[in-house]
Amino acid sequence: SQYSAVDTNPLSVYIMQPIWNKIIKIVPLWIAPNLLTFSGFVMILFNYFLISFYDWDYTASGTSPGLVPTWVWLFSAFTTFCAYALDSIDGKHARRTQSSTPLGELFDHGLDSWATSIFVLSFFSVCSRDNGKTGVSVYTMYIYLSIVLFNFMCSHWEKYNTGVLFLPWGYDISQVVLIAAYLLTSALGVEVWQKPLLLGYYITDILVILLIGFSLFLSFPQTLYNIHRAHLKKTLKNDSLYEGLLPLVSPLLLFVLLTVWVVLSPSNILAKQPRLFLWMVGVAFSNVICKVIICQMSGTRPELFHWFLFPLALVVYAAISGLLGWMEEAVLAVFTALVTAAHVHYGVCVGRQLSEHLNIYIFSLKKRVQE
Repeated sequence: SQYSAVDTNPLSVYIMQPIWNKIIKIVPLWIAPNLLTFSGFVMILFNYFLISFYDWDYTASGTSPGLVPTWVWLFSAFTTFCAYALDSIDGKHARRTQSSTPLGELFDHGLDSWATSIFVLSFFSVCSRDNGKTGVSVYTMYIYLSIVLFNFMCSHWEKYNTGVLFLPWGYDISQVVLIAAYLLTSALGVEVWQKPLLLGYYITDILVILLIGFSLFLSFPQTLYNIHRAHLKKTLKNDSLYEGLLPLVSPLLLFVLLTVWVVLSPSNILAKQPRLFLWMVGVAFSNVICKVIICQMSGTRPELFHWFLFPLALVVYAAISGLLGWMEEAVLAVFTALVTAAHVHYGVCVGRQLSEHLNIYIFSLKKRVQE
């Protein structure tokens, strides 16, 4: 199906797009668009691991400020901007080199579905976890991440039903806010997050309120409105309500299972290993949403239950029933590693299949030689 996206965000249309149009002119024409997409993703990933190295348990900005060197925050601002720029110009570059393919679209959205959680997890290091005085509780982090992922899911669920990707306003705003937050932290130190800003509210509280406000009162109603409008115009891709709601079943079950684990964990797993647990949430979500993106692009039906829900249900049951006992953390670590490996393997396999099917290379503009 022909890719169509609509962007109505004034920040994007009037400020960012003119910047991208200037940047795109420097990109050599022999560079494959997917290489831009992938480079941006690698930068986010590298930045995430760098921050994790200095701040594994999300306490560096709270109880012991100064643990994360200033250059790391500057580097975070730089990598976030680069990733944002690369993600914004890859499509333009594809059109300019006449190399737009379904593979490129899938590559872009698939990596975005994973990057979304990585952006959020890196940002948590700025505000640090609750230490009794300042910071955000790990449960707030979990809810915050879930809302961001819910937003991402909505725009692709909408595309599954309407055939058009309405780019959520939150995307450009969140990227600019992230870059500003890193720059602010590098300039004023992490202490800036630990002083009340307005009426006894901290910057982090205000950001959380804005995020929830944007999601529940702007993005989600917009999604429902766009689907409703397509329904009135008779342009919906799916006739039945069941078909239309099908892609939501697995992500919602995923959220329910994870939340049960968080709430009923005997060893309070989220407080013990927030970084591992939240990383696993992001990867699992990305895998579930990639299936939806593929179904939406190929016009096929998503399966009711994503395969990943079965092993997850087993692990959650074993954890909350006390079967795992003291091994809960170790099991989470192994499970997270397996899920990540499975997701990477899935991505590589889909990429290779598509590149053979479309007779193109993923990272080069040369055509493949037909065997």
